[in-house]
Amino acid sequence: MKSVNLYLAECIKPNDKKAAHIFNDALVCHQIRYLGLLENVRVRRAGYAFRQAYEPCLERYKMLCKQTWPHWRGPARTGVEVLFNELEIPEEEFSFGRSKIFIRNPRTLFKLEDLRKQRLEDLATLIEKIYRGWKCRTRFLLMKKSQIVIAAWFRRYAQQKKYQKIKSSAIIVQSYIRGWKARELLRELKHQKRCNEAATIIAAYWHGTQARRELRRLKEEARNKHAIAVIWAYWLGYKARRELKRLKEEARRKHAVAVIWAYWLGLKVRREYRKFFRANAGRKIYEFTLQRLMQKYFLEMKNKMPSLSPIDKNWPARPYLFLDSTHKELKRIFHLWRCKKYRDQFTDQQKLIYEEKLEASELFKDKKALYPASVGQPFQGAYLEISKNPKYKKLKDAVDEKIIIAEVVNKINRANGKATSRIFLLTKNNVLLADQKSGNIKSEVPLGDVTKVSMSSQNDGFFAVHLKEGSGAASKGDFLFSSDHLIEMATKLYRTTLSQTKQKLNIEISDEFLVQFRQDKVCVKFIQGSQKNGNVPTCKRKNNRLLEVAVP
Repeated sequence: MKSVNLYLAECIKPNDKKAAHIFNDALVCHQIRYLGLLENVRVRRAGYAFRQAYEPCLERYKMLCKQTWPHWRGPARTGVEVLFNELEIPEEEFSFGRSKIFIRNPRTLFKLEDLRKQRLEDLATLIEKIYRGWKCRTRFLLMKKSQIVIAAWFRRYAQQKKYQKIKSSAIIVQSYIRGWKARELLRELKHQKRCNEAATIIAAYWHGTQARRELRRLKEEARNKHAIAVIWAYWLGYKARRELKRLKEEARRKHAVAVIWAYWLGLKVRREYRKFFRANAGRKIYEFTLQRLMQKYFLEMKNKMPSLSPIDKNWPARPYLFLDSTHKELKRIFHLWRCKKYRDQFTDQQKLIYEEKLEASELFKDKKALYPASVGQPFQGAYLEISKNPKYKKLKDAVDEKIIIAEVVNKINRANGKATSRIFLLTKNNVLLADQKSGNIKSEVPLGDVTKVSMSSQNDGFFAVHLKEGSGAASKGDFLFSSDHLIEMATKLYRTTLSQTKQKLNIEISDEFLVQFRQDKVCVKFIQGSQKNGNVPTCKRKNNRLLEVAVP
């Protein structure tokens, strides 16, 4: 509407019959007087586009002037004059009548409306600001009053607690002091009693000691006189024996010197003339030849060493027959050394991966046809990112243990042999089955209730988890699954069970084995199937006692 020029068209009815060629003078005059057409004509003839009484005009535009807002106490016409003077509107754009103001140009009216609209927005903002300030201050005063009340009650409660604590501490300290004083008094009385008894005992012992000491002195004098005579006799005998021993030792030394000198002269002569005999040459030549062959052998071995790869089977040929045992021992030592060097390069995580691979090799090598295809595939464990997927948030909150395996498997229905997708979770203590769509846990089996895992020797991913009879998880019977990572799942289940229960999990590999479905024992039989469904094994329940799995 602001982009066009508006015109107001006022229509006059010539008659009430809505007929042509009939003109009712009274009706037309009444409509002209009612619509004020003559007055509009006189205003338009004077050149004014708008007129309005002073009171409505002042009431509508009084917020544009500080003197007229919010209340004007004087005449309405004076207020309109003050308003227009404040807005600096040219005098030729308006004219004051006896009861109305006349505005010549519509642009002036539009300008007043724009100013009024902007001023109303400012007033609304001001009102909102004042209201918000009043509301915040009222809330602040209420919170301050509440804080004072809470602080007063808290201080009262804290002082009561402090007084009770001080009172209890004072009672305890007082009881300890009184007990200490009583014990000190008792200790002092006992000490005085012991002192009196000790004085009597000491006096008795002292008198006895003096008597025994005198007796000992008399006995000692008698023994000393006898001992002097005995010692003098022994001393004379000792001097005689020592002199005899010296003379014999001197004679033996003279004889030994003569014997040693004779042997020394013979040794010097034999050493001097030994090199001139032929018998010594053979040993010298043998030692030199043997030393040279060993030196040559080790130098050749140095240049012909195989690579440091533990799987390298190459080893230099044995050059001499007498080095056969040495050659084999060197081969064994070198292989052990390079294996150790290779193992030292592994991190703890790599060691764990290779330990799992070694465990899988010991369990399935030459037993399961699927094993060779899994050797080159690393064990990942968590094939589903449960922690990052918001779809499984409920499942993540329900499991509070570390997840070792998280994978989607096909659970074989016990009744008809059809497959249903389930999330298989293995933790340190439990095996969990959850719905793939909703994430709700369907079954929870403690590792202690798992007795055996059965599978075929063919190239399929079917395996059965046997449960302990009578356990809560075995109410519906054993579980039969199909997975694309059978080797990894069975290995991790075996290692986790061994770690938690300290017992080895029985892994049965056979093309026929029995499973417990509720109260019935069902035979699972693996047969060679056709290529109709590609390389996907199919499972079919034949009767109550047989379930066949066709492996392409």
